[in-house]
Amino acid sequence: MASNTSTTPAAAPTIAPPRPQRQDSMLAITWRQFRRHKMALFGSTLLLFIIASIVFAPALTPYDPTASNLSEQLQPPSLRHPFGTNQLGQDLFTRALYGGRISLTICASAVLIAILLGTITGAIAGYYGGWLDNFLMRTTDATLAIPRLLILILLTQLLRDKKILGMGSGSIVPIILVIGLLSWMGVARLVRAQFLSLKEKEFTEAARASGASNRRIILSHLLPNSMSPVIVAASLAVAAAIITESGLSYLGFGVQPPTASWGNMLKDGQSQMTYAPWVAIFPGLMIFLTVIAINYIGDGLRDALDPRHVS
Repeated sequence: MASNTSTTPAAAPTIAPPRPQRQDSMLAITWRQFRRHKMALFGSTLLLFIIASIVFAPALTPYDPTASNLSEQLQPPSLRHPFGTNQLGQDLFTRALYGGRISLTICASAVLIAILLGTITGAIAGYYGGWLDNFLMRTTDATLAIPRLLILILLTQLLRDKKILGMGSGSIVPIILVIGLLSWMGVARLVRAQFLSLKEKEFTEAARASGASNRRIILSHLLPNSMSPVIVAASLAVAAAIITESGLSYLGFGVQPPTASWGNMLKDGQSQMTYAPWVAIFPGLMIFLTVIAINYIGDGLRDALDPRHVS
């Protein structure tokens, strides 16, 4: 006789709702991409070390960068003088640290001027187009055609001779102005290209349809989306400005003694290369390490800010 057994239906498995994905910010994505670039991390560490040494120079060395001590002239590197001394007995380690302050101040200020000029020029040319774009870009092309080193030398000397705004022979302002005023063209072309592309996008058309002014569209919509290549260009422009300032000082048209800079330290060591090579080697090494660190950082930023590399 079959037993009446009641079977209860099996309970349906409960499906947990999908967990919402965490959306990373642009800064977090950029930092994650930047960390994958090992040489960029090395460059960042090296540059931070150099900047920290320059900032805390008074705590790292007891010597005066301009004080002479003829009893210790042309001493080779030692524990007392890590970089040796020059023909005036000045400690080269001290002068390299204080000279780095001058060189990096000049370069950072000049690049800031170049970025501002280039961004304004490129934004106006790319957004408005027409005869204004044609005029600004032809001006950019003409400026690029000028022999840069010759103009740098002439303008630097002219500003000093005329003593405009009190800029005498010991002032670094002429060097900052001249390097900045002759370094904006590449940034202008980059920004213009970005604006030509972005002003045709849907978000720009939506902003224009909502009644936003040209100024608001440029500052709030187009410019923030154009800054990635500008940041990369700025990092690489600092390295180029360091080389330019060093070249001017090496030729005698840059920072004037007794103020130390890496360029005029390199010039001072030229005549002692055969019997005291350390006088030129260490300033050149500081220039090399700073430039290569900034180039590595620029390379890492270029990869981190490139949307094609973001996974």
